[in-house]
Amino acid sequence: MSVPSTPDAAAKGFHIVTFGCQMNVHDSRWLEQALTSRGFVPAPVETARVVVVNTCSVREKPERKVLSTLGRIRQATGGNPDVLVAVAGCVAQQLGETFFDLEGQVRLVIGSDGMAGAPQAIEALLEQPTKRLALLDFSSRYLEREIPATSGQADPVALVNIMQGCDNFCAYCIVPFTRGRQKSRPTSAVLDECRRLLDAGAREITLLGQNVNAFGKDAQADGVSFAELLRKVGALPGLARLRYVTPHPRDMGPEDVAAFAEIPALCPRLHLPLQSGADAVLARMGRGYDRAAYLGLVESLRTVRPDIAVSADIIVGFPGETEGDFQDTLDVMRKCAFATSFSFCYSDRPGTRASGFADKIPLETSRRRLMELQSLQEELGGAWLEGRVGETVDLLIEGRSPRQTPGLDSWQGRDPYGVPVHVSLAPDADHTGEMPVVRIVRAGRHSLIAEPA
Repeated sequence: MSVPSTPDAAAKGFHIVTFGCQMNVHDSRWLEQALTSRGFVPAPVETARVVVVNTCSVREKPERKVLSTLGRIRQATGGNPDVLVAVAGCVAQQLGETFFDLEGQVRLVIGSDGMAGAPQAIEALLEQPTKRLALLDFSSRYLEREIPATSGQADPVALVNIMQGCDNFCAYCIVPFTRGRQKSRPTSAVLDECRRLLDAGAREITLLGQNVNAFGKDAQADGVSFAELLRKVGALPGLARLRYVTPHPRDMGPEDVAAFAEIPALCPRLHLPLQSGADAVLARMGRGYDRAAYLGLVESLRTVRPDIAVSADIIVGFPGETEGDFQDTLDVMRKCAFATSFSFCYSDRPGTRASGFADKIPLETSRRRLMELQSLQEELGGAWLEGRVGETVDLLIEGRSPRQTPGLDSWQGRDPYGVPVHVSLAPDADHTGEMPVVRIVRAGRHSLIAEPA
């Protein structure tokens, strides 16, 4: 591919590539708004002056994926040295300045706490084309970010960070090393951001954190607990729906459970990581709970909110996992009847305790177990979706459906349980942000089909 022309290289075009969790998605959206406020414009990677890769280290071989992406960027831009490439996120925090040696176009490395200074750093490096910069230091406090001078409507569904980092140090997890120690955001800042989003047209807010229900438990916190924060956000005018991810079962107290019965806006859906259903594996993982405690927590949630949909993260093939341990996990899945789950084969993460465990499970065994687990989840999820047929629910429309039927105007939204729902609405109108009442008429593999009620 040819090198971009001089006018393209001199323009303030930017392109962001995002991997990983909702927090990364939120970080990339904020950076996009901050750059746009400074006069930058979104552009294809081939003509962008600035390319940012926001990375994730949770999945297997994350470094290889990032390096492959950087190679494609080099190819797409013709290796133009005027193109500023930045690497952000967890892999950036993990590998740091090594990226400067691995890829010549990389001149900015942004760690987890460095994102707040990224827009200024990008502007400075464009003015100093021979300089490189690494923003890798962790802060002892949550770093507030500038409020972008954006205009127009917010998306119907908005994401709001309430904390950063994690203090749990589970044996398999790299997050405390890449995101740092737990830091709660000031309650006033959370509420101010929520109000701005609601004033701009948001209808639903999802509160984000690596260990979201540990909000308020760190030394930097302002004394407001997570349950109290939920009540404050849930009472804001204009809020129709409230969600949060990701909680830790060990930190979920009775007040967090009660919130599902007491806060009308709090949706009946909870992603509650299980990781394993075997006590021996949970102990080696350092999760701080056993299967009885997890099952008791799910039972208490369904006592206060019988219709709540629970989903989970599950690791298969953790070092030392026996066939009996794996069957215990399947047993917990059946007892909880998970609506969905995200399951993975265990893989080492450098620096974690589990990476040093000797009793690794053969890959073929882990893959067999994963296939069996995912087959069970298909059955559980399919039965739950089929059981929804005939229900009448409120739907928050997020945009046009990718499933367009000839002669119909199909839209997609999510119901209170977080399931994608497709529905045909009146043509020649933008229904984004509307909340029609619909009736579920058919279940798909991972979504629902509805008609206006």
